[in-house]
Amino acid sequence: MQGILQYLRRRGFECIDSTYYGHISNWLRWYQGKVIDFHTYKQYNGRCQITRERKSLGMAKSIAEDWANLALNEKLDITIAEKRTHQIVSEVLERNQFKTRANQLVEKAFALGTGAFVEYKENNETRIDYVRGSMIYPLTWHNGEIRECAFASMRTANKQQQLYLNIHRLENNQYVIENHMFTVNGETLGGEIDLPPDVEDEYRTYSDIPMFQIIRPNIVNNIDLDNPMGISVFANAIDQLKGIDLVYDSYCNEFRLGKKRITIPMSMARIAMEEDGSARPVFDDNDTEFYAVPETQNGENKITEHNMELRYQAHEAGLQTGLNLLSYKCGLGKDRYNFQDGQVKTATEVVSEKSDLFQNLKKHELVLRNAIIGMVKAIEILEGLSTEPEITVNFDDSIIEDVGAEKQRFLQEIRDGVRQKWEYRVKFFGEDETTAKSMIEEEEPDPFGFSQDGDD
Repeated sequence: MQGILQYLRRRGFECIDSTYYGHISNWLRWYQGKVIDFHTYKQYNGRCQITRERKSLGMAKSIAEDWANLALNEKLDITIAEKRTHQIVSEVLERNQFKTRANQLVEKAFALGTGAFVEYKENNETRIDYVRGSMIYPLTWHNGEIRECAFASMRTANKQQQLYLNIHRLENNQYVIENHMFTVNGETLGGEIDLPPDVEDEYRTYSDIPMFQIIRPNIVNNIDLDNPMGISVFANAIDQLKGIDLVYDSYCNEFRLGKKRITIPMSMARIAMEEDGSARPVFDDNDTEFYAVPETQNGENKITEHNMELRYQAHEAGLQTGLNLLSYKCGLGKDRYNFQDGQVKTATEVVSEKSDLFQNLKKHELVLRNAIIGMVKAIEILEGLSTEPEITVNFDDSIIEDVGAEKQRFLQEIRDGVRQKWEYRVKFFGEDETTAKSMIEEEEPDPFGFSQDGDD
């Protein structure tokens, strides 16, 4: 919203160029599935211009959703070395529906280029906001890292739209958080109004650890190299999205235009007398394949069947080529999607560690891991806990290998004396070496089915 940028600039903050939010709006339209200046078009039918709607396969949404399910799903494991801290943070994440909402945020961030976790206290409970890119306003940044930032959210109270603005700024290398509320009239920012009674005007964290974390696809922003915001994972694949929808629209029209037609002479059609005295043929409304035509000059009086040839195979081949190109451009490899039986199916086979998909997934996880660790530290501060204990984040690698088979292999190697028991906990439980060894000593009975006389 232009009004937010104007307010922040009056406050003396440097903001990114407002035109960048136009790119975010365009990515949002593709994510939603319909782009007016592409999916709505004019066509001349020989007499006049008519408006047509182009069908969409909605692949921008599918791409973002697919990346979110790969990068951050229910198998995410966050482990903190100190048990009490781990329990408290886990309870906070559970209350905030973290795994569900974070997955949704990653989907939006990959679609719009940027997203953020924002932590705060409300009614003495630690809360997490999940903010999409169009509501994020970087204020200062260095080497691509956003140091200060503002976050906006819309609310409705007393049938009035209100905008809540949350500003995170540094003062003497410690974060200060400001809260502001404004009235909104359409796209216009109105005057500032009083905050709710339970919201402070200003909150000092007395810490250099931010109460927000930025997430974005780990790809270079080639639209603006100096912009700290990310780009959509399909930002460089708009032409491929257009191509797929062109073919898909033609594919659907092929069946609409290619249905069977049967022409019959007027004299053979049932006739009904209208109130104005005119005689018209009468057909069942459901018999759309029948058309009455005047008799020919030579007096032919017969029913003619017209069977159109459907070019569905050519269309399906074109769709598959388009899907391969889109998948490759969005970092998912060239064979992620298959058009089969009239629908797009996602490949589920185990992928190679050398594949484009695996390498890009690992690259995106670097950004997500840093954001999650930063979020945990912010929660620890809000809960009055120490930020020193080690934090381990393990993502789901089941697309890379059969985890069940790997666990069995690990257990067999422990039996063979090739591995130590604690290595199993480090690998699959995400614990550090010290914690894993202590847990092995405490566990009774042995979870691996070994005698306690074995090696540690």
